[in-house]
Amino acid sequence: MIPALYKRIDGKNYRHIYIVGDLHGCKSLLDEQLNKMIFNPSLDLLLSVGDLADRGPDSVGCLKLIRQPWFSCVRGNHEQMAIDAVNEQNISRWLRNGGDWFYALESEDQEQAKALILEADSLPHVIELTTREGKRIVVAHADYVSDEYVFGRLLDSYEIIWNRDRINHALAGRYQPVAGADAFYFGHTPVEKVMQFANQHYIDTGAVFGGCLTILQLQ
Repeated sequence: MIPALYKRIDGKNYRHIYIVGDLHGCKSLLDEQLNKMIFNPSLDLLLSVGDLADRGPDSVGCLKLIRQPWFSCVRGNHEQMAIDAVNEQNISRWLRNGGDWFYALESEDQEQAKALILEADSLPHVIELTTREGKRIVVAHADYVSDEYVFGRLLDSYEIIWNRDRINHALAGRYQPVAGADAFYFGHTPVEKVMQFANQHYIDTGAVFGGCLTILQLQ
């Protein structure tokens, strides 16, 4: 088991805070929405549930977001597949899941993309946001695999970026709140529209599959 990495963010440092669903290379869709919202990178923060790259038209552009001070992201399973692949592990799995864009790049562009992917290895698996109003919001890619949130709790990072048990149970009508936080936001599993079960929100609305890109305001 590889333990999950945690990060804390204090909402008092920002005017507005937003969260975006899985990008999967859809950089132009993101830019279009941020322009409509009059997003101010000097004052505002954009959180992401991960899966920046693969399948869409601009994986490199989306990966570059991790270098922006106004952007904070949890690690998704697609980041982890890319990290593993550039370290010569499970390359075939990444190729099966949209990583072919990387191997089609010219050598110089591939080196830039590799550097970005290696930077993604420092992304946390869990972000805890405390809003200006005092709400505790937890962001993870697929699930927070415990029925009670505790910052720094020892959890399997693989399960946090891959597990679909909670949403599958919720879709079957079996769900309950996760204790320890006011709200949880997840991506990973595409849904037609934002879905909420108790205090869990699922916001991957399948932008790369012809759906919409969801951005919600948290503060």
